[in-house]
Amino acid sequence: MRKILLSMLALLGCGSIASGAGFVVEEIAPGNFVHYGRHEDRSALNLGDNANIGFIVGERCVAVIDSGGSLAVGRALREAIAGVTPQPVCYVITTHVHPDHFFGAAAFLADRPQYVGHAELPRALAARGKFYKGTLERDLGEAGAGSEIIVPELLVKDRLRLDLGGRFIEVRAWPLAHTDNDLTVFDETTSTLWLADLLFLQHTPVVDGSILGFLRVLDDLAALPARTIVPGHGRSDAAWPQVLDAQKRYLGLIVRETRQALGNGVPIQDAVESVGAQEAPNWVNFDTYHKRNVTGAYTELEWED
Repeated sequence: MRKILLSMLALLGCGSIASGAGFVVEEIAPGNFVHYGRHEDRSALNLGDNANIGFIVGERCVAVIDSGGSLAVGRALREAIAGVTPQPVCYVITTHVHPDHFFGAAAFLADRPQYVGHAELPRALAARGKFYKGTLERDLGEAGAGSEIIVPELLVKDRLRLDLGGRFIEVRAWPLAHTDNDLTVFDETTSTLWLADLLFLQHTPVVDGSILGFLRVLDDLAALPARTIVPGHGRSDAAWPQVLDAQKRYLGLIVRETRQALGNGVPIQDAVESVGAQEAPNWVNFDTYHKRNVTGAYTELEWED
């Protein structure tokens, strides 16, 4: 499979994504190209290049799956597309509300694509947009200039089949899980499944919706006929659907131990220190996200019958 390396210094003007590094896209299945983000906190050095993003090429046009965490990253992705195909970008799909996946969307405005999102995404962007813009400016400073929130106009409530010319992709909306506005993208030609943040590998999973809903959706995902997968973070050569197992184990452990803590009358401030702590060696960014996951699980599960 092809790898394409672009000089970030040439593309971004304001600096490279990381010292000495370039913007790499890999063809992981015919016509499916991925840029793998970094397991780092967002900073002016990495320009918000923290999520896996990419594109699918058809005979008529290109669909972008997430645009990255800043305008600079979106521009690098757009340049990578131009290095692969002369076909125009006709769709920019935002898989969910988290800013490492959508702040590069403005890089594609000149292409006049249709911006695609979950039916609940406009509401989520309206509720969080001001906060997300403020934290982007805090973390990136001038390097984040021009990064905008583009609200999608083509909304998915269930499933949407898009024709890229000789290649159909299915965009599917999922119920409450990682968030309440998660999408997946399935390339029918190659059976490549873009899972976005419904699957984390190496990076600590993040629950911003429902941990029980997340586990239910993972079971539903496992039934899909994927041959190649793209997670929202990380990478693996593990087979499908076994590649889901580490995340299912982690989330299931939190549920079990949180229920035990609740049954034993353990207060939330103590539960976040103990529940799932043994998982720390298995994930990066654990200190940043794990206690949030336990807090969310505790408040969700304490209302169970």
